[in-house]
Amino acid sequence: MIADGREDCVGSGTMMPACPNCHLEDPDGKEVVQWGKFYRRSTDSRVQRYRCRSCGKHYSDAIFEGCYRQKKRHLNSIVVDLLAHEMSQREVARVLKVNYKTVVHKFRYRSLDAEYELHTQNQAKPLAAVVEFDDLETFEHSKHKPLSVTIAVEAKTRRILALEVAVMPARGTHARRAREKYGKRPDLRQKTRKFLFQRLQNLLLPQAEIRSDRNPCYPSLVKRYFPLAAHKRFLGRRGCVTGQGELKEGKFDPLFSINHTCAMFRANVNRLIRKTWCTTKDADRLRSHLILYASEHNKRLDENARKLASREHKQSA
Repeated sequence: MIADGREDCVGSGTMMPACPNCHLEDPDGKEVVQWGKFYRRSTDSRVQRYRCRSCGKHYSDAIFEGCYRQKKRHLNSIVVDLLAHEMSQREVARVLKVNYKTVVHKFRYRSLDAEYELHTQNQAKPLAAVVEFDDLETFEHSKHKPLSVTIAVEAKTRRILALEVAVMPARGTHARRAREKYGKRPDLRQKTRKFLFQRLQNLLLPQAEIRSDRNPCYPSLVKRYFPLAAHKRFLGRRGCVTGQGELKEGKFDPLFSINHTCAMFRANVNRLIRKTWCTTKDADRLRSHLILYASEHNKRLDENARKLASREHKQSA
């Protein structure tokens, strides 16, 4: 025991966390002793504190957590769940009765984790054999400033493999007015598609079947990154319901997986809902929101697959 009654765990066989201040001199934490606990109100738990006898610094288990110094960490998962279910950041702040800036901080923090989670989710799965990809169009602040979202999904399972957001110039009736108001806008769609296909090289079989519509920019891209793949192109069709461009008419849709996924993006991400005043103000923030939703989407697919397997196992037993 040490002088003030706190237990000295050195030599007791318990591995203590190394001091963040002098871990190079003491990598095994042999000079570290337990130094009481403190109560964390947000999670209703007690957190262990430590003292380094070498440098005299105090620290706790909280310093090794990803959400270190967050006061309302219990809201992290709730904010993600609401943002992935059709709610805007301001609406989430109103419902949770917190400041709008708190929701923004939670959103930015969790979006970084979501990109890593999406990557690890896909790396843990077998390489995809059939993939569908297409572009979804939206805008930032005004229809005169359109954006293109390229999305790739695994056929049948609808697992989202990757997505990228690109700046594009206005077209049609908005083109002239957009140039007069905002100047010439660059077209970065092909560049971001290359980033997406570079990421897909680690997620697809070399001989995979890749499906898309008849966009003239797609064949050269597929041939460059997947020379052994079979690229099947289908004629795009108009939506069967006004405002639902991703839900195609007809009895059979060869690109059902990507069209259904794009429709779910429209329905669950508030920034993409048609005829809404909740528009994105920054392309990077839109990408973060879509990555956040994509990670939650894949988690729900895995959960549904586990429930189905469990139900079938019970029925067979």
